[in-house]
Amino acid sequence: MKAEIITIGDEILIGQIVDTNSQWMGVELNKIGVSVSQITSIQDNTAHILKAFKEASENADIVLVTGGLGPTKDDITKHAFATFFEDELVLDTAVVDHVKAMFAKRGIPFSDLNRDQGLVPSKSIVLHNALGTAPGMWIEEKGTVFVSMPGVPYEMKGLMTGEVLPRLQEKFTLPYIQHTTLMTYGMGESSLSEKIEDWEDKLPSHISLAYLPSPGVVKLRLSGKSFDKDKLALEIATEVRALEKLIPELIVGFDREETIQVVLAEMLKENKRTLSLAESCTGGFIAQLFTAISGASSFFKGALVAYTEAIKKQELGVSQNLLDQYSVVSKEVVAQMALGAREKFDTDFAIATTGNAGPSIDNTDKSVGVVCIAIATPNGVFSEEFNFGNPREKVIQRSSNKALELLRKEIIKNYAK
Repeated sequence: MKAEIITIGDEILIGQIVDTNSQWMGVELNKIGVSVSQITSIQDNTAHILKAFKEASENADIVLVTGGLGPTKDDITKHAFATFFEDELVLDTAVVDHVKAMFAKRGIPFSDLNRDQGLVPSKSIVLHNALGTAPGMWIEEKGTVFVSMPGVPYEMKGLMTGEVLPRLQEKFTLPYIQHTTLMTYGMGESSLSEKIEDWEDKLPSHISLAYLPSPGVVKLRLSGKSFDKDKLALEIATEVRALEKLIPELIVGFDREETIQVVLAEMLKENKRTLSLAESCTGGFIAQLFTAISGASSFFKGALVAYTEAIKKQELGVSQNLLDQYSVVSKEVVAQMALGAREKFDTDFAIATTGNAGPSIDNTDKSVGVVCIAIATPNGVFSEEFNFGNPREKVIQRSSNKALELLRKEIIKNYAK
C-alpha cells in the first residue's frame, strides 16, 4: 500500500517554515503498514496543485494533502479538489455551526468569509476538525483515496489520529512493517558494505537494508514487510544476530535513541568507572555530549577546555620541552594532556584532543584537519593522529566521534566480561 504526501504552501518553498508535517505523517503511516513513496511540496497555484494531484493518482493508493485550507483567498485546495474531481462546493452546515461556536467562545465576530469555511466538495466525506475551523476532506475515486487536511501541525495531527488513520485501517488490509536500526562506529560506509556484502546478498526478498551514514557513524536499518507479524519479527531477529556475529566490534547499539555516548555512559556506570576530558580543538563538544545525558554525574567528573599552550602547561602538566620538540598538535602532547586530566579529576579514564580544526594552523606545522586523540586508562595511555579534512565543523564532529569510539574500545579491553 503506497501513499504520497503533498504539502501546499509558498511558505515551505521559500524556507519560511520547515515541513515537519510530512516527517510526522511518514512515521505514523509506517506504523499501520502504509509506505510513503513520495513527498511533494508545491506552491499555492491551482495549475501546480492539479498537476500534482494527477501524478499522485497514477502512482499512489493514498494521497494525503496538507495546506491551502482556510478563509483567505490564497487557500485554494478545496477549489482545486472540486475542479480535479469535476465536483462542486456545497455548504456543510455542521462545519458552519462548529466555526460559529469556536468564534463565539473566543469573542470573535463571525463573517461571510468565515462561513465559506463550510464549503466542501459534494463528493467528499467531511472530517471534523475539533482543533480548528477548516475541516478535513476524504474523497475516493478510481481506487485512490484523497485526503485534504489543514497545514497547521496540531490540527493535522488531530485529524490524522482521530479520523484518517482509523479510516485507512478500516478500508485497507494492511501489512505489518518493522524497522530495526543498528548503529555502527569505526568503519566507513563503503568498507562496511564490503565487509557485510555476502550477508546482505542473502537477505530474504521482503527484508531490505539501508545505509544511513553521518560523520563517524553508519546506521544499518533493516526493514521488512509482511502480513505475518510474528514471523517477520523472528526473521529480522535472526538476521540481526547474524550481523552481530559478523561485525561485533562495530555495533554499539540499536535505534535512534541509543547514541554512542549513551552506550558509553551505561558501560561506565555498569563497571563503576569514571571519565574526564581535556579538550582543545573540540572546544567542549565532547563534554556537551555527555552532560546532555540525565544522571551523567554518576560517571562524568569534569572537563577542561585547554585551548592555549599556557593552559595545557598550567592545568594539565604538559612540559614546554614536549611542546617545543613535537608541537602542540602531536601524539606526545595529547597523551600528556590525557594523563593530566586523569590525574587532575581523579578518574579511571580520560579523553584528550588537540588539533587544527581550521581555517588557520596557529603554532604548528600540521595541516588543517589533523587531530590527535589520546585515551588514558588504568593501564596506561595511548594516542593516535588522524586527518579529518575540513570544514571546521566537520573536523570537530569527526574528532569527537572518533574519541568516543576509541574510548569504547578501551573500556571493552579493560573491562569486558
